[in-house]
Amino acid sequence: MDPLGLAEHLEHPTGRGHVPPGGSTGVAGGAVCGDLVTITLRVEGDRVADVGFEASGCGSAQAAGSAVVQLVTGAPLLAAAAVGTAAIARELGGLSAGKLHAADLAADALHQALGAAARAAAALAPDVNRTLVAMSGGVDSAVAALLVERAGRAAVGVTLELWRDPDNDAEASCCSASAVRAARAVAHGLGLPHFTLDLREEFRAGVVDPWLAGHAAGETPNPCVRCNGGVRLDAMVAFADRLGAADLATGHYARRTGDGLLRAGADPAKDQAYMLAATAPATLARLRFPLGDLVKPRVRALAAEAGLAVAGQAESQDLCFLAGTGRAAFLAKHGAQSDRPGDLVDRAGRPIGRHRGQHHFTVGQRRGIGLAAAEPLYVLAKDRDANTVTVGVRAQLATREVAVREAVLHRPVEEVEAVKLRYHARAIACTAAGEGPELRLTLAEPVQGAAPGQAAVLLRGDAVVGVGTIA
Repeated sequence: MDPLGLAEHLEHPTGRGHVPPGGSTGVAGGAVCGDLVTITLRVEGDRVADVGFEASGCGSAQAAGSAVVQLVTGAPLLAAAAVGTAAIARELGGLSAGKLHAADLAADALHQALGAAARAAAALAPDVNRTLVAMSGGVDSAVAALLVERAGRAAVGVTLELWRDPDNDAEASCCSASAVRAARAVAHGLGLPHFTLDLREEFRAGVVDPWLAGHAAGETPNPCVRCNGGVRLDAMVAFADRLGAADLATGHYARRTGDGLLRAGADPAKDQAYMLAATAPATLARLRFPLGDLVKPRVRALAAEAGLAVAGQAESQDLCFLAGTGRAAFLAKHGAQSDRPGDLVDRAGRPIGRHRGQHHFTVGQRRGIGLAAAEPLYVLAKDRDANTVTVGVRAQLATREVAVREAVLHRPVEEVEAVKLRYHARAIACTAAGEGPELRLTLAEPVQGAAPGQAAVLLRGDAVVGVGTIA
């Protein structure tokens, strides 16, 4: 179909004011830019059955909304998911740099609506050759998608929006609206259809609220293990079913064993099995790890060879919902903690200093204690009720016994050979004993502090045989 052009869409807008019954709505723009585009559409089976739009602001925004309706009404779902800024601009006969913003807004609104509608009502026929690819907009997921395509499979991109907060640095977060747009650009640049799933409610309930509660309880929770194990991957596998995809590929540096266990990635500097340790076996069986046998420099080289703009992109270093905010500010803003001064005490309980809030500390921490001593001091323990932080020398941190709660084992307890008590920590040989969700680990060598709330990942060789929470 030939493009109608900007003038035609301005004079005779398609679908303006129409609200499809039972549709899903996406909105982009607003007070900051003055332009607003709303797209409402309904998906039936494998097609976009009905679309309408509304727009305010400049004429280009109104024309872009009309262009979306023209492009996706009646289109196969995967074809509609391949429509982005460039396709909308082409339908309008090309846009100047100053007006391209309107196509961006229309694409954002389209993909918000499309993801919600597809998640609710899509029903594509199963295709053993189709793979859904989790895309964050970074180099790892982009190369994962590239390798899926090179393996001869039909790749479809998906990105999750998990958190939206004006206090965050959107560019540094891997799950913001800005990151979603970047990931869609990467997917469309590879010629892939792309979907956005809004999981902000699930993420708040399943990850952020427990993280806040953990800090309120005086612990140091690990939200990434919980997110992968209970929110992100399960939701994307369910969406893969909607799209008839046989599996889900991610950019994690991890592998699977022949008997179905999660296994460490080949690059020890990038291994992410720890962060995936709470993934349910049924979900793990549906996952592909295209980067599992690669090292990071090779991944960047593959991206550069393919001409991907993200080849040299810096990695996100902070928790996605803390990007640009910081832990203390986030805890204070969301009511989990405020600075409540208390005593720094030694192991005998004698006050030796003051702290500005126990939530600023974690077991094993050295920096930021603020006391001068003959030997460096470390955090040994925290007591939320007494509002004390116990500190001592490094030797006093040492323990060979670690209690674990909420344990889930995929193999008999006798097969546990080692444990990782932090993401970047090395595995420590151990034995495990206990039944049900409570275990006691006996370590072959002392560990310098095990922080309550962190994940304890149980290993057999480099395979994950269970996971729990340090009690």
